[in-house]
Amino acid sequence: MKLIDDISAQAAFLQSVRRDIHAHPELAFEETRTSDLVAKLLTDWGIPIHRGLGRTGVVGTIVGTGGSSPRAIGLRADMDALPMAEHNTFAHASKHAGKMHACGHDGHTTMLLGAAQHLAKHRDFDGTVHLIFQPAEEHGGGAREMMREGLFEKFPCEAVFGMHNMPGIPVGSVAASPGPVLASNNEFKAVIRGKGGHAAMPQLGVDPIPAALQMIQAFQTIITRNKKPLETAVISVTMIHAGSVPNVIPDECVVQGSVRAYTAETLDLIERRMAEIATHTAAVFGAECDFHFQRNYPSTVNHTAETAFVREVLAQMLPAEQILTQVPIMAAEDFAFMLEQVPGCYAFIGNGDGDHRLPGHGAGPCVVHNPSYDFNDEILPLGASLFVNLVRRWFARPCATA
Repeated sequence: MKLIDDISAQAAFLQSVRRDIHAHPELAFEETRTSDLVAKLLTDWGIPIHRGLGRTGVVGTIVGTGGSSPRAIGLRADMDALPMAEHNTFAHASKHAGKMHACGHDGHTTMLLGAAQHLAKHRDFDGTVHLIFQPAEEHGGGAREMMREGLFEKFPCEAVFGMHNMPGIPVGSVAASPGPVLASNNEFKAVIRGKGGHAAMPQLGVDPIPAALQMIQAFQTIITRNKKPLETAVISVTMIHAGSVPNVIPDECVVQGSVRAYTAETLDLIERRMAEIATHTAAVFGAECDFHFQRNYPSTVNHTAETAFVREVLAQMLPAEQILTQVPIMAAEDFAFMLEQVPGCYAFIGNGDGDHRLPGHGAGPCVVHNPSYDFNDEILPLGASLFVNLVRRWFARPCATA
């Protein structure tokens, strides 16, 4: 593994920054302390900053000394935490009840800070780097909000790159693949309205619960009988709410859940069929249904040329067996919005299997969104070095539009 020596020498500093952020998690659009820390470090390193995009977003800009090139690329890291309690008890565990960095955004922010520190000292490239510290990836679509407020108009980029840690991928390995790597994130809500009554006299009312149960089963036929077999999609019913006491048939039943898909065509099909099934199934039972479908994040689709470039850079850093193919997964990521507007690649850096976790971690596997999760500090220099090498090699290549 070929890391940048100056970054490796800063490993203890990067660890301290990461653990400080981990101990002070902040939720979507509330990342005030985190963005203050980012802004202070960037300013201390002589990097001009812009604040306020997406409320708490920070963008730092580093201009290389190689000449007067108008070329620019973006590097992105997310900053927000999750609304969940941490089970770990080590020294850097969350100090804020009900909030936790359970997805590694503390590590992503720190890797980009490590790259920023190095690039500020060694501006040996011909172009401009925009360091995008984004809020609200987990909830709120911070990438979309930054873009709505002019992110890429204020900071134009030829390409944009990001990465996410991935438990289960060995430390020292990185995966990058073209095409869809993460699914779209969508939600649905069906409100079935019947006519409540006494549980002993169901014939006098319209029970919404049997309609809801039939509807839930019928939703799965979209996956098995309407969708093309080779197209991947998931419909998960995750919430059913009805009734308040055992002897009363409720007036309504609410069914909610999540839909994941890779292509817009498949998602269009699923939304249309779910609405039809919800409406007509309720009618068969003598009930009515209000069906709502909300599209949150689109599918994360890596661009072919930019992904090939990332793999070229990785080939200069890692043995071939440590450069992996990323099998698409059904989780979602709002970096997808950036990739819809600007070519780029979203890579996955191995976080290991949990051997790094200190005494005091909770029980459970080292997977993201787990109350016992902790980012692996060992990979901070690798992530920071990858960001720096992406910058150097990008500007060493001729402009694609030249």
